[in-house]
Amino acid sequence: MSDTKTDYRSTLNLPDTPFPMRGDLPKREPGWVKEWDEKGIYKKLRDVRAGASKFVLHDGPPYANGQIHMGHAVNKILKDMIVKARQLKGLDAIYVPGWDCHGLPIENQIEKTFGRNLSRDEVQAKSRAYATEQIALQKEDFKRLGVLGEWDNPYLTMNPGNEADEIRALKRIMERGFVYRGLKPVYWCFDCRSSLAEFEIEYADKKSQTIDVAFESAEPAKLAAAFGLPALDKPASIVIWTTTAWTIPANQALNLNPTLEYALVDTPRGLLVLASALVEKALARYQLEGTVLATALGEKLAGLNFKHPFHDVADPGTGTYSYRRLSPVLLADYATADDGTGIVHSSPAYGVDDFNSCVANGFHHDDILNPVQANGVYVDELPMFGGQFIWKAAPVIVDALRDADRLLATETISHSYPHCWRHKTPVIYRAAAQWFIRMDEGEGVFTKDKAPQTLRQLALNAIEETSFYPENGKVRLRDMIAGRPDWCISRQRNWGVPLPFFIHTATGELHPRTMELMDTAADMVAQGGIEAWSKATAESLIGADAEFYTKSNDILDVWFDSGTTHYTVLQKSHAAQSTWPADLYLEGHDQHRGWFHSSLLTACAMYDHAPYKGLLTHGFTVDSQGRKMSKSQGNGVDPQKTSEKLGAEIIRLWVAASDYSGDIAGDDKILARVVDTYRRVRNTLKFLLANISDFDPATDAVPLEEMLEIDRYALSRAAQLQADILAHYEVYEFHPVVSKLQIYCSEDLGSFYLDILKDRLYTTGPKSLARRSAQTALHAITQAMLRWMAPFLSFTAEEAWKVAGSSESIFMETYASFNPQNDALLAKWSRIREIRDAVNKDIEALRADGKVGSSLQAEVSLEVNADDHALLSSLGDDLKFVFITSAINLVAGSATNTVARASSYTKCERCWHYREDVGIDAAHPTICGRCTSNLYGAGEDRKYA
Repeated sequence: MSDTKTDYRSTLNLPDTPFPMRGDLPKREPGWVKEWDEKGIYKKLRDVRAGASKFVLHDGPPYANGQIHMGHAVNKILKDMIVKARQLKGLDAIYVPGWDCHGLPIENQIEKTFGRNLSRDEVQAKSRAYATEQIALQKEDFKRLGVLGEWDNPYLTMNPGNEADEIRALKRIMERGFVYRGLKPVYWCFDCRSSLAEFEIEYADKKSQTIDVAFESAEPAKLAAAFGLPALDKPASIVIWTTTAWTIPANQALNLNPTLEYALVDTPRGLLVLASALVEKALARYQLEGTVLATALGEKLAGLNFKHPFHDVADPGTGTYSYRRLSPVLLADYATADDGTGIVHSSPAYGVDDFNSCVANGFHHDDILNPVQANGVYVDELPMFGGQFIWKAAPVIVDALRDADRLLATETISHSYPHCWRHKTPVIYRAAAQWFIRMDEGEGVFTKDKAPQTLRQLALNAIEETSFYPENGKVRLRDMIAGRPDWCISRQRNWGVPLPFFIHTATGELHPRTMELMDTAADMVAQGGIEAWSKATAESLIGADAEFYTKSNDILDVWFDSGTTHYTVLQKSHAAQSTWPADLYLEGHDQHRGWFHSSLLTACAMYDHAPYKGLLTHGFTVDSQGRKMSKSQGNGVDPQKTSEKLGAEIIRLWVAASDYSGDIAGDDKILARVVDTYRRVRNTLKFLLANISDFDPATDAVPLEEMLEIDRYALSRAAQLQADILAHYEVYEFHPVVSKLQIYCSEDLGSFYLDILKDRLYTTGPKSLARRSAQTALHAITQAMLRWMAPFLSFTAEEAWKVAGSSESIFMETYASFNPQNDALLAKWSRIREIRDAVNKDIEALRADGKVGSSLQAEVSLEVNADDHALLSSLGDDLKFVFITSAINLVAGSATNTVARASSYTKCERCWHYREDVGIDAAHPTICGRCTSNLYGAGEDRKYA
């Protein structure tokens, strides 16, 4: 008698889990951020790892100014992923976020808001308040990205303790002999109204007007003699070529190369001195014909004097001949025949080579002309051009040269030129009395513990001991250190850590008690911040000596602030949380000339060693066309909007999936593909969780030796993948992990193992060995997979952990343990998968022809070679479950050949297999014998799949 009332679907072990298919990330992620915050998860992670080896990624401080952009997001997410991966490894992985709080951008913001006429005290107070507001805003955005860290106790370079310790760091560097004061040309930005360090310079194209200018000989007889001639029968001039017309009023010398040959050329414009190799090009520029009368090496012309180009020009304002001075010929190797005329005009205040050449030839600092003020305007007293901004004055100077008949040629060119990193405006070299950290040999002030080598050599040695990710960063940093000039560390601004010096008004020497005064200043600042030093009077600090000394108002370069955090933070304010050196510094590749650079120099100056064991660099964020993301260009992807629309998890997955060693491309289309990847992983995770919902590993786990063979294979494959993933994590690689995880979910699991497993999970007895074996494997895979993905899919892993985990957070765990991978099993099932793929193509052809509706409707006759026959035969009757067909007949042959046909049997209502024994039990006429056994009998015997 048939049973028409049984609902066989209800007899299946259908998957069930509270883990939803839809992530609904934008709505649910803020809840996780809040929970991590309220429960103090980061602190609990520290408690869990107490006593374990530390891993310290020292945070390169973002600047406390403005809303975070996608570059910030990439940087912070990379750091977070690395720290979490090390945490899961079992290390006490510490992350103390920090902020760079002093410096020009904040001071500029205050000037824009309140004007430039504020007192120093007002600038400092308003800057501190502004930085505090910005930090609070940025902190919330970083936390929204899922970044775990010591957010309730970050480091701030403007904390009084950090400011004080920065002064102590400077004192240590002075004791080691690296600090000196000198008049030198330094990069100068008119917008900053301050000197700049090498780190603050970038190069961009600039249009400049080149000029060829004739300096008339003041000593014709000596010039003739130098060229071996008895006399000159025409006026003679030496010709210079330059792109900086604005420096002509400050010209004080001419540089020739001693070993270069120079020619005396007879032209309709008189006799011209030019490098022999450049005569033809120069005359073509001047549109002149000429004949070389004589040649001489540059050394023969040394000491000859030539007239300033404006020597015979009267100042229209005063009628005086204010430029009646001579320019002597100096010898210098940097004069070459590469371009121009082979003669370099020297304005020592505005060029390092010019300055060094003049000083080496007896110029005193007081002799050097420096008419350009801090704002780029000539002093009013400069004859003919006083009060003019130099860029606007340049064409005026060109016209004056033309009027004086000193101009031989001019043209406009576009060339690479140094610009201010912040303002994107051209800078100049400008001589100024500044404080420097010396790279090479020389004596510093107050040296008492002289370093064993030059700072350059110490830094180059340290680079050799540092690991670089990627490796090419090593060459880049080494080249920068090898060729960089001394570091100008003083700035003429208000918002920053002071150089607490008193300088003698007559001699320029530091007060003899300077080192003691630095300790006093540090103590004052520790109590009252930099404001305490600013408000202190000279009389209160040095008493009667105040009459003879000036209190310095200079502040330290902001790169010194962040560059000494290895001391002020790792060894001072957060010493308990840290190690020295740090395990890793991680920033964008531009920081080879920034934070990595300044940190290396200060640490080597203090301790002869780099402050980091490893350096990791990432690229910039760019759009799909490779253009750098920029708000002004409108091609940026906003992290706040993306979090609101797609979820921060998608940003995290995008970062993880990108090869950060190059630039990181992102736009709506790229993010849409990332969403697809996320869905694939989430769907796989949901399937896993749903099929172990009734599984308790403590009571239900099956020992490895009793598990079905395909389950043992799945565990071995997971162990193999985990080894790959952890090897990538060890060297801070994430995009291969995402790629392999995606393939694992879609191919290893979705298209193979889980596809095969569904029948066993759904149709066998709930507590049968067949099902529990599968669940044992799935539970282990789930536990491992959650840990693999937790560093980058942190929200999702934590959400799933609430369903599948036992502790409060996935990040309290360590990576799962697997039995060693079984290579023989991996090889066997790899071949089975290859054969299965081939068979599936034949079945798909049947489906395309409409002959079968699913693979279960197919019966397959499979001819294979002897080795494959033995391989497949070893699975016995379970082979059909691997191929997901109702029947499979193996035939021994010489090659693989598949014949698939639609089954002639009836479909089982419960398991959907087409079987001859459907209805064998009259009480259950619509189901097969194995379903009857699984429901009402001993259950089917499954050994392999």
